[in-house]
Amino acid sequence: MPAGRIALLATLAVFPAPAVGQAASSDSVVYRLSPASRLDVKTGKAGLFGFAGHEHLIRARGFSGRVVYFPSAPALSRIEIVVRTDSLEVLTPPDTEEIRKVTEAMRTDILKVDQYPEITLASKRITPSDGEYRIDAELTIVGQTRELSVEVRVEIGQDTLRAVAAFAVKQTDFGIKPFRGGPAGMVRVADRVTFDIEAVAVRDR
Repeated sequence: MPAGRIALLATLAVFPAPAVGQAASSDSVVYRLSPASRLDVKTGKAGLFGFAGHEHLIRARGFSGRVVYFPSAPALSRIEIVVRTDSLEVLTPPDTEEIRKVTEAMRTDILKVDQYPEITLASKRITPSDGEYRIDAELTIVGQTRELSVEVRVEIGQDTLRAVAAFAVKQTDFGIKPFRGGPAGMVRVADRVTFDIEAVAVRDR
């Protein structure tokens, strides 16, 4: 089982301060991630007996984050998201016994929530392009940090920011051994998992 779309996410990354003449800090707008956001992770099936297993939808219930947006210089903006690993909840399949087993394995054996309480995502570079943004970011799961690029669709209003993104990672890239279960471990979760994020952030007052 993987981490968990997401959270969704991030320790504060170290970002360079805007250069004089580019944008002053007073020109930025801060948006805080709202509970209305949705951060999911989807897993697939693998192995010869993958047909006998289930795909799983995992949702983050506890997360926080912020967007620091520079309207006059969007490339200076930054994003930080933090997801509590003990808040990740398995939603499918609709078998309560399997959900309990998978959730326990995910938290105890895969994510080791006592040792690694957070999954984080932090932007390193943001490139705007026609209403979309390419975000080069660092994703940290079970203490392992990897870089990735995410294409994000963003709508920015005066008081609300909405963003939609999806990206995939391999569990083994973070040192995670994909979950195996069933007779002789023949039912396996695929290495590749997909993060699916619909973020709603409200302007900080």
